[in-house]
Amino acid sequence: MIYVIATLTIKPETRAELLAAAQNSIAATRNEHGCIAYDLYENVADATKLVFVERWESTDRLEPHRKSDHMRTFGRIAVKCFDAPPKIEIISPERVDVR
Repeated sequence: MIYVIATLTIKPETRAELLAAAQNSIAATRNEHGCIAYDLYENVADATKLVFVERWESTDRLEPHRKSDHMRTFGRIAVKCFDAPPKIEIISPERVDVR
C-alpha cells in the first residue's frame, strides 16, 4: 500500500470551477481498481490550498489512474486554476521508528 499527497494551490476565483471538476474525478477514481481511499481536503489556514489524500494498493495502480479519461479531463480544467505547480508526494505506509 502507498499514500499519495497532492497539494494544489489555486487562484481564489477558480475555486468553484476546480471543485466541480474534482467532484466528477473523485467519484470516478474511487471506482478504480486499486484505489482504497481518495479524498479532498482544504488547508485550514489557507483556502487556496487543497490537498488530495489518496491510498492505493500499490504504485502499479498510479499510472493507469494518471492516464484515465477522468483524470485527463480534470487536468485540463485544473491546470487553468493553479496558482503554483502542484506538489505530489508518494509516501510509504511504514511508520518511522523515533524511539
